[in-house]
Amino acid sequence: MIRRLHIIYMLGAMLSLSACKDVFSNLYDDPVENIFTTQSQLYVDASSWTDWYYIDLNAVRDSVIRDARYVPTNAWKKYAIPTAEVDHSKESDNADKPIGIYTYWFDVFGEGLSNYQYQRFQPTAPQPAPAHWSIAVHRNNVRTNGGEVLETNYAFMEQLPPSSEAFKDSVFIADEWNERDVWTVQDQMLKGYIGCQGIKVNRVLSSWLQVDIPPMPPLFSLNSSIFIVRFSDGTCAALQLANYMNQKGTKCCLTINYKYPY
Repeated sequence: MIRRLHIIYMLGAMLSLSACKDVFSNLYDDPVENIFTTQSQLYVDASSWTDWYYIDLNAVRDSVIRDARYVPTNAWKKYAIPTAEVDHSKESDNADKPIGIYTYWFDVFGEGLSNYQYQRFQPTAPQPAPAHWSIAVHRNNVRTNGGEVLETNYAFMEQLPPSSEAFKDSVFIADEWNERDVWTVQDQMLKGYIGCQGIKVNRVLSSWLQVDIPPMPPLFSLNSSIFIVRFSDGTCAALQLANYMNQKGTKCCLTINYKYPY
C-alpha cells in the first residue's frame, strides 16, 4: 500500500512539473541558429539564459569595408554569466552594488512581476567581456559599453535625418544598475525563485522587447522605434529591432536593423 501511494505521488509530481513547464513554454524555448539577414541587419540567437552576446560595430564596419558582401551574423561573441560563488571579503572595493546573483521571488502565477521579494545574494566573479565591444544582448536585456541611448519617433531607417547631429541636444540615457531583469538561474523557477545577475543595463534600449507576466505564458511585444546609441568615442549607431523570433518561433532570436556609423 505504501509503495502504491509512493508511485501515485511520484506520478502526480511528474505531471505537475510537466504542466508547469508547459506554462513556461515561451521561457524554455530551444535555441535554433541561422536566419536570413541582409547587409544592413544583425542577427543573434540571444535566447540563452546563461550568456551575454557581444558585438563590436567598429570591427563590423571594417569587415564591410574590406568585403561589401560581408554579413555580420557571426560577429557576435558569447560570454557566460558567472554564477559560481566567490569570496569578496578580502577585497578593498566596497561597492554599493556588489557583483553577483540576486535571487528574488516573483509572483509569476499571481500578480506577476510587480509583486516580488528579495531573497538572497551570492557574490560571483565580474561579467567577462571582450576587449572591444559596442553592445551586448541577453534575451530581452541590452547594455552598452559606456554608451547612452535615445528612443526616437522614427520607425523607418530611410526617414532618419542625414546625421546623428540632429539629436545632439536630446536627452540620452546611460546604462543603469539592475538586479531583477537579467534572469539567469532557473533551478527554482517553478516555485517563483529566479537568480538574477546584478549588472548595468540600458533600460531605454532594452525596451525594444517587452516581456509581460501576467499573462502566462508570458506576452512578448516588440517596440519598432529606432534607437540612437551614442558611444563613448563619440560615434553613433541607429538600431531597430525588426524581429524577436526565428523561423521556428523561438523567442529572443533578434534581427536588428542597424546603421553604423550614423
